[in-house]
Parts: sequence; C-alpha cells; structure tokens
Amino acid sequence: MEINTNKENLENALTSLKDKAETTETPKISKEEEIGFHKGALNTLLAERNEVFKMIANVEAIMQAHIKRLQELGVKIDIQKPEEVKK
Repeated sequence: MEINTNKENLENALTSLKDKAETTETPKISKEEEIGFHKGALNTLLAERNEVFKMIANVEAIMQAHIKRLQELGVKIDIQKPEEVKK
C-alpha cells in the first residue's frame, strides 16, 4: 500500500497553518490562571518523571537478576558503560 503525497500541497497547508497561528490572537488569561496552569503542568510532569524512574529501577533489578543467574551458570558478562550524552 503506497501513500502518495503532494509536497507542494503539504508545504502550502503547513504555511497556511503557520500564517493563521501568527494572525490569530491568543486568548488573554489572568496571571493567576497562567500560574495555576504552569503549576499543574509541572505537578503532572513530576509525577510522570517519578513513574519513569520507578520503571527504570524495575528494569534494572530484573536485568541484575538475569546477569547474576548467567554468572552462576558460568557465563562471563561484559557490561558496557552507558555512553555519555553528546551535546
């Protein structure tokens, strides 16, 4: 199944959306509402980050159990250090 796209139409659609976004006036909200919005977003993101940390800890524990068992069975494991994040 092949999807045919017309690049010119896509670019025109994206450009028109950009133009519409630039000309559309953003609704004005009070400073207190904006502060509440950002605080709520941060609380949600903090909870999500904490859940990711829990998932990582669980995966690490399971990996360590597999590594330990393989070592008990005589399999030599070469553990690579994670590569540094490149900027």
